[in-house]
Amino acid sequence: MKAGILGGGQLGKMLLQAAANYPVETFVMEKDPDCPAGHLCHHFFKGDITNYDDVYNFGKQVAALTIEIESVNVEALFRLEQEGVTIYPTPAALATIKNKILQKQFYASIPVPSPSFVTTENRNDLLGHVGLLPAVHKIALGGYDGRGVVILKNENQFELGFDAPSILETLVEIKKEIAVIVAVNQAGDSAIYAPAEMIFNQDFNLLQYQLSPASLGEKVLWKAEAIALTVVKHLKSPGIFAVEMFVDFQDNVWVNETAPRVHNSGHHTIEANYCSQFDMLWRVILGYPLGNTQAILPAAMINLIGEEGYFGNVQYEGLEEILRIDNAFVHLYGKKQTRPGRKMGHVTVVSSSTQDLSYKANMIARTLKSKS
Repeated sequence: MKAGILGGGQLGKMLLQAAANYPVETFVMEKDPDCPAGHLCHHFFKGDITNYDDVYNFGKQVAALTIEIESVNVEALFRLEQEGVTIYPTPAALATIKNKILQKQFYASIPVPSPSFVTTENRNDLLGHVGLLPAVHKIALGGYDGRGVVILKNENQFELGFDAPSILETLVEIKKEIAVIVAVNQAGDSAIYAPAEMIFNQDFNLLQYQLSPASLGEKVLWKAEAIALTVVKHLKSPGIFAVEMFVDFQDNVWVNETAPRVHNSGHHTIEANYCSQFDMLWRVILGYPLGNTQAILPAAMINLIGEEGYFGNVQYEGLEEILRIDNAFVHLYGKKQTRPGRKMGHVTVVSSSTQDLSYKANMIARTLKSKS
């Protein structure tokens, strides 16, 4: 099969590493020829994934198409779907998810528990919703990796809000943030991974490290899995989905967002599970049986994020020390330039001891640095 990936970042790279085990001819489109995925595919095309003509002309060459980021031209995907290209996720599911207003309205229609919200067309609209504060303002289109989200604690902070269509969402008092990854094949069969607990970098508002499986009570686990399966079922699309959720201090579970693709919260599955999220997506695309999602060992995954104050050609500090850890697996994404908050790689640690995982995760976060 000829299969294409829209986007050439680290998710595309790890998809291509898994693709090497399957009978698939891979195509990648990205603006930057030096992107992480550029040298691993069979065919690379330079193009803009947000441009209708670029996406359409690229997609005409393949039988199946998937994404590694939501900001693709959906109109071109709808046309390709009409012309017989199979797309993971479907353009309809992607259109719902990529717009946070539509995504929140979708949750309300299912229904699944998700924090209450109102929509705002511009920054001035915030003045009419002082009673909702403290709240989270999320821009409808274009937010990614911590960008496009701001917490507003009082009306004096309204100037930090977005002067574009957005949602203003009730702030949840969070005990844990978790993610559940679900795979769905063309027949509608599903496979679910154990929840991962996510710990975020407060400076950049993106994932710093995670633990899997998350430490959850049995009833909370059931709620999280049921909610994730409900969300994915109602999207009516094959593919792989990461449903991000909050657990509050009363053990209520709330849907935060859904990613319709392989996801940072599932990187540990490469070493820690019998079938990784990347392997699983190829099974879905190629029509093979869904893989085994069972964990081999508990895992911690630590993101390597560009250090504050460093811009330019990357240099890795502490790499040799990390490579001496026998149950740690280093993944560098091949990005030549570092900048504050940029995801440059990750390290996965596996161990039967949660104490060992926690110790090594903290040690890796302190030791391995992306500088210039």
